[in-house]
Amino acid sequence: TGIAALVNKKCDIANASRQMKPKEVEQASNAGVTAKRVVVAFDGLSVIVNGGNPVRQLTMEQIGKIFSGDIKNWSEVGGSSSPITLYGRQSNSGTFSFFRDLVVKKDYSGSMNQMNGNAQIVEAVKSDPSGIGYVGVGYVRDVSGITVLKVASRAGGTYASPLNADDVKTGVYPISRPLNQYINGTPSGALRDFIAFELSPEGQRIVEEEGFFPVPNDYQEYNKTRVGI
Repeated sequence: TGIAALVNKKCDIANASRQMKPKEVEQASNAGVTAKRVVVAFDGLSVIVNGGNPVRQLTMEQIGKIFSGDIKNWSEVGGSSSPITLYGRQSNSGTFSFFRDLVVKKDYSGSMNQMNGNAQIVEAVKSDPSGIGYVGVGYVRDVSGITVLKVASRAGGTYASPLNADDVKTGVYPISRPLNQYINGTPSGALRDFIAFELSPEGQRIVEEEGFFPVPNDYQEYNKTRVGI
């Protein structure tokens, strides 16, 4: 939604939890928009289950098969015998696309409940003993009634938690991602001031207060190269 608004010159800043696709960059260019990416925070996209579920960790492959519908019962991944209920984002969400492309690697199961936001997914999983969902790490800190799963990139690999900042930043936790903003060209005036504030120590403290992670060093260099901030 945000990217489409930027392409159509309806906004100054497009928030996006995924990168623009080559087709979108081309559409922007055709519309006279020079889309530039700024990384403003980092996220460990978290897979959550109901707090009463005995499952505490899964591999990327297992999670993908669960959300594609290839695994349908918790007993197939070490849980009790009960059908799995899926909760995910709506199809116009960047998180919907990111999780599908990185983890599921095929279409979602047609039975997945598509929710309008992270908070709705958290509440649904809290109230559903068979539920599983995916949300940004900022929505799961200090939340009772759910379990944030540890995830391994492959069978036999290291299981890591999105609540561990080092595991997210170094990629040991395999579902980490930058949180982006897209703008048209090199920012100036109030737009530049706002982005500079977001990337300042004060702005990055707010990122942490909201439960996410500050911009890692390599992305700080990327921002300087891309937009000069």
